[in-house]
This record gives sequence, structure tokens and C-alpha cells, in this order.
Amino acid sequence: MLTEAQIAKYHEDGYVIPDFTMPDDVIEAIQGRHAALLKKNPEFRDYCAAILQYDEGFADYCRNDEILDMVEQVIGQDIALWNSSFFAKPAGNGKATPWHQDGEYWPIRPLATCTVWLAVDDATPENGCLRIIRGSHKNQDLLQHETNPSTELTLNQELLKTEYDESKAVDLVLKRGQISLHDVFLVHGSEPNTSPNPRRGMTMRFMPTTSVFDHQLARELYNNMKVPDHSERRIYHMRGADRSGRNKLIYA
Repeated sequence: MLTEAQIAKYHEDGYVIPDFTMPDDVIEAIQGRHAALLKKNPEFRDYCAAILQYDEGFADYCRNDEILDMVEQVIGQDIALWNSSFFAKPAGNGKATPWHQDGEYWPIRPLATCTVWLAVDDATPENGCLRIIRGSHKNQDLLQHETNPSTELTLNQELLKTEYDESKAVDLVLKRGQISLHDVFLVHGSEPNTSPNPRRGMTMRFMPTTSVFDHQLARELYNNMKVPDHSERRIYHMRGADRSGRNKLIYA
């Protein structure tokens, strides 16, 4: 469970690193599933926007009770998993992720998600760990993004440089098996990986069921901005009930 100080940090800074480490055998199982995914789909070498679409077995790692306890502390007891993605960032030439807010890409209204970022390898400044701007989530507003079509980036929506101060960036260093939790409005990005060490990370996207995952809006975002297509996402019940009554949750 998060301490009161850690909960306060999440709300103040937009992120927190809990006192939690995923067991090594689970990390090895995730690595094995990811390797199998890449064997079938080599186009996901750098980034897979929706691993559950290709292997629902990844959802089992998201059902971890300790993780869900912490998520419940920051978004409430009614929780759905709407996506999980994988940022592989291979050694030597792993792609950068531009400065952005997650909510720019997502068809959730009201916009709300707690992302759990699981380090499958050590994440360091040398291999392109996440970098965040503390407190950038506080206004709960989306800042202005523009499309960057560079093939050297994992994502195509990038914040205008006038919208953030990179000199205030903080490296989010994690050991293998550690997690961070961050808010949907937090400004973050990461540098390319030019080191000899991979920097794999799996995300778990949890939303409160007071929000609605809008599949039609997902299609519009895809058509208008060419962001990942979330229109076919399955929404998995994790805890509580669908308070909106509109999410068509899948119960395991």
C-alpha cells in the first residue's frame, strides 16, 4: 500500500515510485511473452501500443492485487484496465519518445487514468529512462501538441516547446521489477537508447469507471491525428462496478 506521504506525492508531483518490486519469475515470464510477441510481430521492435490485442495473457500481470491496491488509493475503488502497452527500446538504437501528455492520445471522458509503468530492465539515464516535469499535471488540462511524423520516435504527438521547461525535467530511474505510477496529464518523454543495455517497460492503463471509454472518439482521434487506433479496445473489469454504466466491461 502507498503511505500517506506517497499518496500526497502522487497528487502533488503527478507521479510516485512505490515500495514494490515485481518478483523476478514474473519479470522473466513477461520477457518470454514479449519475445514471443516480437517473433510473430517484428514490427513491434520498439513499441507495441496494445499488447492485450495480441496476447490477453499480459492482463494477468495487471491483476496483481498489490498494484491494484495502490491504484485504488489514487483513483478510487471502481477500476477498469483499458490498455497495456510495451516500450521495448532496444540496446544501441532504441527510439526516443517525444515530450507529451498521455491524455492527448486517449478517448476517455472525463479524461482520467493512472498509468503503472513496470521496469522490465533497469531504467537509467544512459538507456533512456522516463523523464518527467513534476507538477505539470496540476491544472488537469491538455497542453498544445503538434504532429511530429519522425520515424525515430515511438509516438507522433509532441508538445510545443513553449508548453514546458525541459530544464525542470527529472529522470525516473527504476530498477528491474520496480514500478512508477503517473497521472494522465503529467508531461513526460524519454531520450533514445544508445547504450549497450535494453530498456524494456510495460505499461498498465487503469481508469476509474466513473469515466467512459469512447470507442467512437477513438476512431476520430485515429483518423484525424493518426495516433494509435484504440477503437477496438476491450475494457477489463478489475475492481468495483461500472459507475458510468457505459463501459461494457469484460469480467474475467
